[in-house]
Amino acid sequence: MSAGPFPPAWERLRVVLSHDWLTGMRGGERVLEILCQGFPRAPIFTLIHNPAAVSAVINAHPIVCSWLQDVPAITRCYRHFLPLFPAAVAGLRPPPADLLISASHCVAKGLRPPPGARHLCYCFTPMRYAWTFRREYFGARSVRALLARPLLAALRRWDRRASGRVDRFVAISRHVQSRIRAFYGREADVVYPPVDTERLTPAADPARGFDLIVSALVPYKRVDLAVAAYGRLGFPLKIVGTGTELRRLRAAAPPNVEFLGWRPDGEVLELYRHCRLLVFPGEEDFGIVPLEAQACGRPVVAFARGGALETVVPDVSGVLFQPQTEEALRDAVRSCAARSWSAADIRTHAERFAVPRFIRELAAAIDRCLSQSPSRQAGT
Repeated sequence: MSAGPFPPAWERLRVVLSHDWLTGMRGGERVLEILCQGFPRAPIFTLIHNPAAVSAVINAHPIVCSWLQDVPAITRCYRHFLPLFPAAVAGLRPPPADLLISASHCVAKGLRPPPGARHLCYCFTPMRYAWTFRREYFGARSVRALLARPLLAALRRWDRRASGRVDRFVAISRHVQSRIRAFYGREADVVYPPVDTERLTPAADPARGFDLIVSALVPYKRVDLAVAAYGRLGFPLKIVGTGTELRRLRAAAPPNVEFLGWRPDGEVLELYRHCRLLVFPGEEDFGIVPLEAQACGRPVVAFARGGALETVVPDVSGVLFQPQTEEALRDAVRSCAARSWSAADIRTHAERFAVPRFIRELAAAIDRCLSQSPSRQAGT
């Protein structure tokens, strides 16, 4: 994702970047790319790093990993080491700096800032596993859920303490802003993540005969809901993505549902451009995928909770459904497919989230962070 121009003041700042892990190019890594371009000399501190899975822009920076990097095959099984993440980030020691920027949905904000540095956390969400999707990840009444209960309680305590290492929070949505207030007792600015509207553009030719999901295949994304709904709808559905749920989803899928696995950006762009509509069945902190589809002029069917309420405009760029049931999703897909949509109007809405707006609003938050009195709690 290309970006710029950046504020001239950024050139004078000594900046350290912190990111949870570098194992793929998802929405968080797209944000990190822009931070890397804005601060080209900044080192990146992270738990683990797979150079083959992230962009050249990120790999061009000095990258400092935790001791987890030395665990064999760690990039394939790192989620099993969740209880050790706080200790791993505690072992990282950043160099002197004016500003630490953590891009965090797990433990990146737990990196201790260098003495005298301010710490701005661009927060994708408070630790999702511990706070908001425990049932989706661990089940409701399973043995696994019972065993996980004390671990998750400990992680919540650590996460709340680690929030005290932050001078200023910036949330990716009002939805996440409310979580930061509820779980950390802290206020946060809101700066929506950027959409690459220069690369993501509508096609000249009409849509083709398929609907689309682009998603990590993990429990809280609720791709299972769409697979079941399309079993009744019968219309072709293409699913881009990989994850722990792939085998289970594929076993339950009807013949009209096709799993494409991982696809490079160019292929995903063509799928966005030519789908009839994008399906977004889960509750997301923000959700960049619906805006990427809208930048290509395609309407979205999304669950009416979380970030989708801030990115999908009913009757302009898509249809929102609730409750989170197969029947409600099927009705929303039928409604969306029966309507005529203006690709130009959908595209105009997505342009509100373009990269220059992100840089401008983030720069304002950085200025506020650098000028405010220290907010970190002593001893954290």
